[in-house]
Amino acid sequence: MRTFAFGFPRLGVHRQYKTLLERFWDGSLSSEAFQQGIAELKRERLQEYQGMDVIPSNELSLYDPMLDTAVMLGALPSRFRPYAGLSTYFALARGKHALELTKWFNTNYHYLVPELEEPTFELVQNFPLDDVRFHRHEGIETVPTLIGPYTFLRLSKRVRPAGDGLVRVAPLREEEFVEFGSAAVAAYSAVLHSLATEGVQLAVVHEPALALEVPESHWELLASWYGELSRCGVQLWVLCYYDSVSDYRRYSELPVAGIGLDFVSNDENWAELQRYGFPREKTLIAGILNGRQVWRSDLIERLRFLERLHLWVEELVIAPSCPLFHLPVTVSLERNLPEGLQERLAFARERIAELRLLKAAWEGDPGALREAQAQTQLLQTPFARNERVRQRVSALREGDFQRTPPAPLRRQLQQHRLQLPLLPTTTIGSFPQTAEIRRLRSQYARGELSASAYAAAIEQHIRHAIAVQEELGLDVLVHGEFERSDMVEYFAQRLEGFATTEHGWVLSYGSRVYRPPIIYGDVWRPAPMTVREITYAQSLTSKPVKGMLTGPVTMLLWSYWRQDIPAEELAYELALAIADEVRDLEAAGIRIIQIDEPAFREGAPLKRRHWDSYFRWAIRAFRLCHARARPETQIHTHMCYSEFNDIVHFIAELDFDVLSIEGSRSKGEIVDRFATLPPGSIHVGVGVYDVHSPAIPEVSDIEAILARVLQVLPPEAVWVNPDCGLKTRRWEEVIPALRNMVTAARRVAHRVHASSTNS
Repeated sequence: MRTFAFGFPRLGVHRQYKTLLERFWDGSLSSEAFQQGIAELKRERLQEYQGMDVIPSNELSLYDPMLDTAVMLGALPSRFRPYAGLSTYFALARGKHALELTKWFNTNYHYLVPELEEPTFELVQNFPLDDVRFHRHEGIETVPTLIGPYTFLRLSKRVRPAGDGLVRVAPLREEEFVEFGSAAVAAYSAVLHSLATEGVQLAVVHEPALALEVPESHWELLASWYGELSRCGVQLWVLCYYDSVSDYRRYSELPVAGIGLDFVSNDENWAELQRYGFPREKTLIAGILNGRQVWRSDLIERLRFLERLHLWVEELVIAPSCPLFHLPVTVSLERNLPEGLQERLAFARERIAELRLLKAAWEGDPGALREAQAQTQLLQTPFARNERVRQRVSALREGDFQRTPPAPLRRQLQQHRLQLPLLPTTTIGSFPQTAEIRRLRSQYARGELSASAYAAAIEQHIRHAIAVQEELGLDVLVHGEFERSDMVEYFAQRLEGFATTEHGWVLSYGSRVYRPPIIYGDVWRPAPMTVREITYAQSLTSKPVKGMLTGPVTMLLWSYWRQDIPAEELAYELALAIADEVRDLEAAGIRIIQIDEPAFREGAPLKRRHWDSYFRWAIRAFRLCHARARPETQIHTHMCYSEFNDIVHFIAELDFDVLSIEGSRSKGEIVDRFATLPPGSIHVGVGVYDVHSPAIPEVSDIEAILARVLQVLPPEAVWVNPDCGLKTRRWEEVIPALRNMVTAARRVAHRVHASSTNS
């Protein structure tokens, strides 16, 4: 039995990756120094894999592996040609006309969506070969990894001219898979041939898209593609994870040397393996340790599973269930976790240690076996339960999830109260988190700043934000969220049952990182969490200021959560805490409350046959937050950077009053799906300003997006807002961008009003 860990976080123990990228982007680091820093980070990562039997390479992307694959294959939109190295690479990622950004399967990692114009590919930059050579220079033989052709094509979008002169991007049609697949496989073959020429014997191909619903015709293509790729002189292991493989029988028949199965996220893979058996000539890469949750493994139970698995499989490699980049680097740096928690946790480094320990115990090492038994015994001890909270959840009844009266009647009451103009403008919530604000939070956390001094400083920033919004002419204002390090972590620090870390950083996209909290017990709210700052902001203006909350599904999915009770119950615990906050905000006179749910789509199972179960409790959890809100209180929600096209009917069931959603990179594509809903049934702000690019949108660009939106939605149902919060941007970018946004909204509103008057 061999061990294989993969996808170790590329951040580095001290977030060197983030520092290198941001210094390079701001010009304070030369290209040569940047590349030297990346090389040093690669050397550090090699140490993390010590003791593994198989060590991967080509994992340290400079921004995103899907982007790397597009560059490797020369799959570049014409606006980015010719390719000129790092300048083009980062323009694709964060330039004015950057690629669309969306969620990677059902995770909180974001990938860049390649745009395919023609079914022609050419090898532009051979990242796998370059990295094999780098590691050989360091004296280490590695196994190159790359995203497979099916996953690449399944997640890419085809660029098609439209009759109105605009460009449409949409997933490949069935008939296009043949043409584009043939071209892509030829380019992949060139990569594999180059590796074989260098003496590489094995490569790992990531195909998580095989966990989606794969049509029978695609399996025929996959068999053909991998038949061709397997003749390139390099043995192939294909990995599928995040869920059960779509068709185990067809997957196991692929002409490759090994296949990977995730035995953590689902029970289907194990059931199908027992039903159909496992090919004797293949290696099984068994994902048996959780790559997405931070709890230490029950190693005795895992050893028992391996005993059963070994009855079916001869050549066995044990591995994490999925890439480890969903975990922080190491728990060893944490010093302030609740008593008894740290010894129950395993981040990426500790997960690799578990693999080593599991192998040693399997091979009969008595010390390893004793350590495994002690870990299992610890995990079986009950921890941090609150029966009062459990009773509150069990007492819920159907009426607790229903808001009255219906949304159309509520909107009439709300408009009478708010008196908003046509195409009202707002922002999503946060404003720039400057170095000064970060320094304030650090000083307060270290005890160098008193609570009163910190509160006074935050109020000063709130005053500035309100003044800026008033001057820009925004219609609905926000307080700026200067007191919040993160939209989940802030609330986690104020709720019982949560722990937050000091160094548990995880990469979300590019250089953007966050620290997922840990739900280790039952969740409840001991005191109001946002009322003080929101009501202070409202006291500074006569315009409505939104109360800003994070929804229960996002709080759950962007945390690591306890595994001893169903996720549904935890979502209801969180929703009850948020409902308490909604009532306190209403009592303080707040007229609009936004409950953000950017993770709503992310949590959906990869297979549609499981959707109804998930969306049932996810919808109910959100509705529980606002079911007792007054009719005249306007409830907003926000979602971003996921594929929402196929779930708009589930979104509508959330029963909010206004939705804000990403739309700038897709040029308002999402709005087309709203045409399937009854006219006026949903009020939407489709994002018109890409907050993940430093580029300032032109008024004409924003007007074009709004024109497309108004082809589908009536003007009284449309709001105007950025894609997402503005915390990562600078004031000198935000102010002109928002000014252009307000100008565009007013121009379009004026034309709509004039048109309705003339008609």
